[in-house]
Amino acid sequence: MGIQGLTKLLGDAAPGCMKEQKFENYFGRKIAVDASMHIYSFLVVVGRQGDQLLTSEAGEVTSHLAGMFFRTVRMLEAGMKPVFVFEGKPPEMKKEELAKRFERRADANTDLEAAKEAGNAEDVEKYSKRTVRVTREHNEECKRLLRLMGVPVLDAPSEAEAQCAQLCKDGLVYGISTEDMDSLTFGTPRLIRHLMAPASQKTPAMEFDHALVLSELGLTNDQFIDVCIMCGCDYTSKIAGIGAVRALALIRKHGNIEGVLAALDPAKYQIPDPFPYQEARRLFKEPDVMKGSDIPALKWTPPDTEGLIEFLVTEKTFAEDRIRKAIDRIHAAKGKATQGRLESFFGPSKVVSSTSGAKRKEPPPAAGKKGGGAAKKGKLGGMGGKKK
Repeated sequence: MGIQGLTKLLGDAAPGCMKEQKFENYFGRKIAVDASMHIYSFLVVVGRQGDQLLTSEAGEVTSHLAGMFFRTVRMLEAGMKPVFVFEGKPPEMKKEELAKRFERRADANTDLEAAKEAGNAEDVEKYSKRTVRVTREHNEECKRLLRLMGVPVLDAPSEAEAQCAQLCKDGLVYGISTEDMDSLTFGTPRLIRHLMAPASQKTPAMEFDHALVLSELGLTNDQFIDVCIMCGCDYTSKIAGIGAVRALALIRKHGNIEGVLAALDPAKYQIPDPFPYQEARRLFKEPDVMKGSDIPALKWTPPDTEGLIEFLVTEKTFAEDRIRKAIDRIHAAKGKATQGRLESFFGPSKVVSSTSGAKRKEPPPAAGKKGGGAAKKGKLGGMGGKKK
């Protein structure tokens, strides 16, 4: 779920914390990727027609592998160094949210069957997307794929976005790629949305700067966390009738959730029972993550060409010529000489009316010439076999 209404709130109340970036501007950057969130999106959209997904000749779903492979190739070809972080055990407080998601999937399955009986193609596609669930097998197959591609994989103790945020806090990566806005609540210095969007959409990345979020909103980090909790998060229900704008105004006025609760009219606003906001606050401030020396060394290596052919072509029946061409692009990108990274090499970032930004404070890492073009989205047959 993330934080309800936070993107719009920042666009309206803190536009300077957001800026559009070209995909190529991340040349030479190490980027932590929230793997499970992206795998979910691949299962929802990659190769989908109605309730049919890409499959191997044996009938195994391969949408997640197609999405993961070709989007990661695009990142590597552009000179990025991604590290994929996978979910661990969810916090106890998230069990209620996970139960709600389970119920929504069950309802969607019922609606899907009804849509099929009625022959309503639009509803079939809509409800089939709502039944998607990332399984352990999906995760393990993607880990195998990434390792064969020479990309590091990290298993988080708990929430993946919290571990991504910690990698960024520790200076091990430049920023994190996810669509979940609660990464900012976990305190990541930089959140990058839409970085793994398909090249065909030509969607610019949107970068959020945590320090600018606080300065533009005029909040401390503790107050920002309280605003996010009041907006609605995965760990507790929200106060009905209070949206993001109202939550910000109340925290600005009263300082924290305790002050807000003391001032609210109980006849007008019903406080959830229970409302474990203090525990939610602690989870955002002190999540279960690996820090410092506990984090394994991140190493990027050349792709294992034959291993990838065995996995994707022999086992999963992807088109061999397309896979080999993609691997060749990775090798070509890795073989390019590197120079000092200059922001001006790519030109200034495009600034839109509600997304003005500030210059980066990070010292520029080594970089080089722009690494090839974006991987093209191919026909379904070349991505991973037939449909299921």
